[in-house]
Amino acid sequence: MDSENRERPSIELPFNNLFLNGGFVSGKNNWYLYISTISFTILCYLLAPSISSIHLLLIAIGKNIDIDAIKTNPDLLYDYKWMGVDRNLILIALFGIFVFTLLGFRFALKRFQFKALINVLTAYEKLRYRRIGYGFVVWSLIVFLSIIIEWLVFPGQYQFVVNIGGILISILLLFVFVPIQAGFEEMFFRGFLMQGFALWFKNGWLPLIVTSLLFGLAHMSNPEVAEYGWPLMLSYYFLFALFMGLITLLDEGLELAIGIHIANNLVASVLVCSDHSVIKTYSILSEKGGNPNFEIVTWLIFATIVFLIFKRKYKWNNFKLILK
Repeated sequence: MDSENRERPSIELPFNNLFLNGGFVSGKNNWYLYISTISFTILCYLLAPSISSIHLLLIAIGKNIDIDAIKTNPDLLYDYKWMGVDRNLILIALFGIFVFTLLGFRFALKRFQFKALINVLTAYEKLRYRRIGYGFVVWSLIVFLSIIIEWLVFPGQYQFVVNIGGILISILLLFVFVPIQAGFEEMFFRGFLMQGFALWFKNGWLPLIVTSLLFGLAHMSNPEVAEYGWPLMLSYYFLFALFMGLITLLDEGLELAIGIHIANNLVASVLVCSDHSVIKTYSILSEKGGNPNFEIVTWLIFATIVFLIFKRKYKWNNFKLILK
């Protein structure tokens, strides 16, 4: 039989899950290439502030602010009260970090592993934008209801803030940058790392747990951790990541998780800001104090409801997608 008519060997896919298989069939997946991409991305994240915060450093020099104090504690550069600057300038610097990190991640993914961003976003040829929109709308309602309920239970916790100009600029910046920040975190943790760990562990549930823990640990430098304590906040971030990862595996793509993440960061930042918020914007309400235990219980209830809504709408019945 001639070679042209021979039956070509088929590739045996390791997973039931299209999203995890997408990581297997795309690009190069050697362990050292994964390490290279991760290392390059982290390096970009560490170097990004020196680019995104140049305007803040120039302001500090112009105001004769103690540069040695900033060298000792770089976080002071992002304290709008200490710097005496508009908080929207801080917002640009913080979100700029994710812009440069995403560019670095995309470069490493393409050059080191010959993968495109779509490979770590979804199992499908094109991004399912309707799912992103649906996730955004549903979770926006959840955020709004959560704040209303907390306001009713703790009436003295919120105060109205009147700064229309500042709020409008903050909203504009949030609409531009939050999709980049949230999208990067989803692509890196629940896309790239989830697929990579799946190739290592040969299943879906261990990567789900590991990436959720890594997501939580990555947020341990947030101000609310110092305010409420790391055990409580690590538990919250872990559960949030677990919820998002579960949705990603069952829906075989990041679209719903991206919509939820954008809504969580954008809508919450527009509605409420407090001294311990990681994203300090001009918002409609100012929060005095907080009730993290109540917020986590409320979140668990709403997350369960949202999961059931998605399960029914998208007919998620194959839970083997999580196992292998």
